[in-house]
Amino acid sequence: MRRRPVDFRRPVRRRISSVVWWTLCGISVLLFIVIFSKESRIESRSTSFNKYYTKYEKNIESLNITDEMLSANSITRQLSDQISLAKAFVVIAKESNNLQFAWELSAQIRNSQVLLSSAATRRAPLTTRESETAIRDMALLLFQAQQLHYDSATMIMRLKAKIQVLDEQMGIVNEKSSKYGQIAAEEIPKGLYCIGIRLTTEWFGNPNLQRKKNERMQIQTKLRDNNLYHFCVFSDNILATSVVVNSTALNSKNPDMVVFHLVTDEINYVAMKAWFAMNTFRGVTVEVQKFEDFKWLNASYVPVLKQLQDSETQSYYFSGHNDDGRTPIKFRNPKYLSMLNHLRFYIPEVFPALKKVVFLDDDVVVQKDLSGLFSVDLNSNVNGAVETCMETFHRYHKYLNYSHPLIREHFDPDACGWAFGMNVFDLVEWRKRNVTEIYHYWQEKNVDRTLWKLGTLPPGLLTFYGLTEPLDPSWHVLGLGYTNVDPHLIEKGAVLHFNGNSKPWLKIGMEKYKPLWEKHVDYSHPLLQQCNFH
Repeated sequence: MRRRPVDFRRPVRRRISSVVWWTLCGISVLLFIVIFSKESRIESRSTSFNKYYTKYEKNIESLNITDEMLSANSITRQLSDQISLAKAFVVIAKESNNLQFAWELSAQIRNSQVLLSSAATRRAPLTTRESETAIRDMALLLFQAQQLHYDSATMIMRLKAKIQVLDEQMGIVNEKSSKYGQIAAEEIPKGLYCIGIRLTTEWFGNPNLQRKKNERMQIQTKLRDNNLYHFCVFSDNILATSVVVNSTALNSKNPDMVVFHLVTDEINYVAMKAWFAMNTFRGVTVEVQKFEDFKWLNASYVPVLKQLQDSETQSYYFSGHNDDGRTPIKFRNPKYLSMLNHLRFYIPEVFPALKKVVFLDDDVVVQKDLSGLFSVDLNSNVNGAVETCMETFHRYHKYLNYSHPLIREHFDPDACGWAFGMNVFDLVEWRKRNVTEIYHYWQEKNVDRTLWKLGTLPPGLLTFYGLTEPLDPSWHVLGLGYTNVDPHLIEKGAVLHFNGNSKPWLKIGMEKYKPLWEKHVDYSHPLLQQCNFH
């Protein structure tokens, strides 16, 4: 059979095109199903989220704490009030030794607190049904407390009595603390006592020391040369005085121009001479005297010495029994009658040839060169001092008795106080104004201790009233012996004062400030080693 030519052949059907068609149709159907199912799932999720959010909002609204507590029918507030009152009754029940009732109240307080906690956890307010039992039981206990006279008036009276008892106990504790602190502050450490004895022994057993002292005393002209820088210290503490001299010498730009005039008592005179004979301080000139050698210092001239002869004064300061202990122990310290304390009011008599002198206490440390103090203009005043009235309690009314007419008439109670410890004294003006007689006047007026009680600062405030020139506060930084001091003030301070009971050479000294003092003590010195001073 002959085949037709190519051009006349019948086209053959292509089955591949139909397979592709059915495949595409199936994919389209599947895509439609998938898209439809996702839309329905999103819609269902949105619906469930909206339902949950609506429920959450309702819970939040149902637990509005502010509205709940302000509501007149608030069960939560009623329970809270009952708990507060029950807690007060628990305290009174325990004080009345009714421990069983206190236990019952405490147990009911815990039950009520559990109810409040569960309400807060489920974020829904308490209902009357679930809290009825707790409120009723607590109300019965509170009624029982009232029957036991645990009412508000009784509570107030008992609390007042308790406060009064606590105040009395605190007063007793404070008095004991003050006494023990004062005793600790007045103690002489064994090391200092040992140093004094060994120095005295060394002085009499070593002729070379006396020879050295005599050689140094050949420069008598320096002791009267007003072109030099003269400092005075009145003390019976050898080591403390040594720190003052040493720290001044180390910080002085011209130590050979520095002259120290030391005055002590007869007991420590030899030891003080021995110490400064065996030690040199960068060429600083040191003179040691004892106040017993001042013939003019007698009872006929000095009111303090005259008062010491009075039996009442002796009883006040030395017996402690004449006023049934009403006067605080710090006011009865015999050191306030010591001539070494009151000698500061006689500086022109002690150093008749000098025109200007800087007075330093023995509990200071010098950090800067002090030669600038001698060029400070005192504006015809006698005393240059740093004022301490930054706080109200450092004004005159703090130190003086303004119920006394003499004080009230002559002195402004808000006048600014100042500090002893680092003072510049113009001795020319002092002599011209006869300041020592002013001091004598007020000291004699205070023979019955009605003008002031404590120390040398009150008579100093009276004596130099209107005669004091304020100095820059950086010259004299106080408080290192009893309080915390700003580190910036300490860093800038020329003279650091350990005023207060916590002296740096005592065990009760403030540890964080001791290094400022101790760095001027040579603990490797044989005498300090022998006396176990460290």
